[in-house]
Amino acid sequence: MAIHKLDLGEFDEIDYHLIAIHTSLEDYRLAYFINQKLPINLGKNKNEIQINIKEGETKFSRFYYYDVEKEIFWNLIQNKNEVIQQKNNSGGNLFSNINMEVSTKVYLLPEFKKVDYFLKIENMDKATDLLKIQSILNTIESISTAYSVETNKIKSKNNLIF
Repeated sequence: MAIHKLDLGEFDEIDYHLIAIHTSLEDYRLAYFINQKLPINLGKNKNEIQINIKEGETKFSRFYYYDVEKEIFWNLIQNKNEVIQQKNNSGGNLFSNINMEVSTKVYLLPEFKKVDYFLKIENMDKATDLLKIQSILNTIESISTAYSVETNKIKSKNNLIF
């Protein structure tokens, strides 16, 4: 009987490019401006990215476009969000028995806390120029900066599997 072995390294292959975007725009406005500049049509995806942490659970917004002609997947993903917890102050002081809301900042990729959004491009062929996409994004007035992220240096890359 033959024994078949699978090399798990084959499944760890990264087939996407990631562009970090710094902006104060809301997600829907950023998607609109990106659609204006790039030949894509990002739309709100109902399947938001859900992350569970010890403080609670949060969802990151996601805009999605599939280019049928080039077979490229485009995802605009929110990196920052908040988890709001209800805490009851049960101490013996003046403010006891008061419910408080405590918010905690949560990041999709915690090693990039200053990044507001990521543009994840999957199955990008050699003809599509990543530097050109970055320079086009940097022409959007409300974007402070957009730059490529080295995907092999991301520690929490499992959060990008969706």
